[in-house]
Amino acid sequence: MTEIETRVLRPDAAGIAEAARLLGAGALVSFPTETVYGLGGDARDSVAVARIFDAKGRPHFNPLIVHVPDLDAARRFADISGPVEALAKHFWPGPLTLVAPLAEGHGLSPLVTAGLDTVALRVPAHPAAQDVLRVFDGPVAAPSANPSGRISPTTAAHVLAGLAGKVDAVLDAGPCPVGLESTIVGGTPLALLRPGGLAQEDIERVVGPLKTAGDTITAPGQLASHYAPNAAIRLNANAAHPGEVLLGFGPMQSDLNLSVTGDLIEAAAHLFDHLHTLDAMDRPIAVAPIPNCGLGRAINDRLRRAAAPRT
Repeated sequence: MTEIETRVLRPDAAGIAEAARLLGAGALVSFPTETVYGLGGDARDSVAVARIFDAKGRPHFNPLIVHVPDLDAARRFADISGPVEALAKHFWPGPLTLVAPLAEGHGLSPLVTAGLDTVALRVPAHPAAQDVLRVFDGPVAAPSANPSGRISPTTAAHVLAGLAGKVDAVLDAGPCPVGLESTIVGGTPLALLRPGGLAQEDIERVVGPLKTAGDTITAPGQLASHYAPNAAIRLNANAAHPGEVLLGFGPMQSDLNLSVTGDLIEAAAHLFDHLHTLDAMDRPIAVAPIPNCGLGRAINDRLRRAAAPRT
């Protein structure tokens, strides 16, 4: 891939307008959501979508999330009904991605869905993302803006560190407040396809128990090795071994701590930023145990994938 100059845009009216113009011209624009920074391209343009895969080094059998500004826009691309509709009405905009059957005449590039008859859709809550989507007025495919399998970006600096020279622009609106990718739900009956920034318990209060996803890849973020730093990761560590750096949780001595007070929301917001910082130390990373409840399930999911054997 030929390197290009990556511009940094401000989240003001001029920056939003330029981001939308670039998307309309088939360019790639990274923009913040409440979860992580996404790498956006026009979801109807197969060349733009192919550039996303190329920039990330992403396997083409891994589908992408399509971002839209509201439920009405989502209905142009998918059949949203039943419990999926109930979740959309309850949690959108927000950190929830819903997988639904493709609508007739949807117009999306087949690369977005990886050949499946379903599409993953999300309505982000971040004001900059909303502004871009509304000015662009089209569906934006936007996986996390990082090299495939590596740590997800929660700041514009993270995006530039991984993808400078491969994307046309980054809209810098500061750090992402949630800091953990969206929860993904879909299928019949509904299954939790990826834990994320919306707790499973909150979803089940609306639609009842979710089944567990199988091994088939039907949504983004289901690869066994994913979200990984360059350094090796050891999980459930109560202390660091010689030569390791320790990522702590709760009141303990550590090199960095996800949340000294044991707050899982704070821990989720800090996870990827702290992994980026520790990875730069070029030492193996030990990670303290994280409670497997609420957002802890999503944090542990990301840590297990980060620690998995690399593919």
